[in-house]
Amino acid sequence: MHTVFVTAPRLAAAGVQWLDRAGARVIYLSSPDDAQEVERIMASEPVDAVISRTVALSAQAIASCPTLKVISKHGVGVSNIDVQAATQRGIPVYVTPGANAQSVAEMTLGLMFAAARRIGWMDAELHGGRWSRAQDGVELCGKTLGLVGFGQIGQRVARVCLALGMRVVAFDPALTGRQTPVEGVELVSSVADLLPQADVLSLHVPLNPHTRNMLGAEQFSLMPKGAILVNTARGEVVDEAALVAALQDGRLFAAGLDTMAIEPLPADSPLAALKNVVLTPHVGGSTPAALAAMASGAARNVMGWLDGQPVDRAACVNPQVFS
Repeated sequence: MHTVFVTAPRLAAAGVQWLDRAGARVIYLSSPDDAQEVERIMASEPVDAVISRTVALSAQAIASCPTLKVISKHGVGVSNIDVQAATQRGIPVYVTPGANAQSVAEMTLGLMFAAARRIGWMDAELHGGRWSRAQDGVELCGKTLGLVGFGQIGQRVARVCLALGMRVVAFDPALTGRQTPVEGVELVSSVADLLPQADVLSLHVPLNPHTRNMLGAEQFSLMPKGAILVNTARGEVVDEAALVAALQDGRLFAAGLDTMAIEPLPADSPLAALKNVVLTPHVGGSTPAALAAMASGAARNVMGWLDGQPVDRAACVNPQVFS
């Protein structure tokens, strides 16, 4: 019997059913953010596989578990996993690409509309008994959407925004020199080329050394005055102090953020005090449909490896372990 450790208190039923059918013993984390409990379980249990949610899976945790054979992220962002430590031990780290793409794309669009029309602020005003009518909202038709990252999420967002009558430009280093995967979208060769055109800037990149703090005061100064930022990627991609300053001085009209540099968001965060910011607690990929797809995909990844029937190598972020 294989032991699978889920670094969260629960897993969607679709994933549980997959593990049950495989006859796996499943261990859950009792607290969703307790990295110390992760390390304790890894050091004391014969864990064969980890399904990683959001809590850190450290080098120490990986090193302390001699039975560990495979890791799968419940999603696609592996910044919470010490992939280098896994690679050094020859342990593949899988992801579930596309499983939450539709849900994140829809959240992106929701934040875009809410930021453009100040929906969150007006909702709070009316709930507070005040008939406050914001009439300075941004009409998106005719505006230019800039996408940083043009994978499955960005492509879904692009199709909807083209239908709205927006112009769409995108940058993705993986597509340099290639034809656009979405007809009507213009590809540019750098973020610097994209920023001056982006009335709305939407981020769809992983967190890595190249993307950390990729947007700061210099980048915001290149954008059209009154632009809108939408971030459903990772909070650390943006210099939050520079973002706050740009929102306060009117360089940016508004921002819609599903992710922040520190999560949970501290109560005294300047972002929470700004009326031109729409905030959601990193739930873009957390609809029941997306959670089910990620859970079953992660279960399939780890059980496939353990049973000698590995899934497509394209879903592995450290394929060098295969050689």
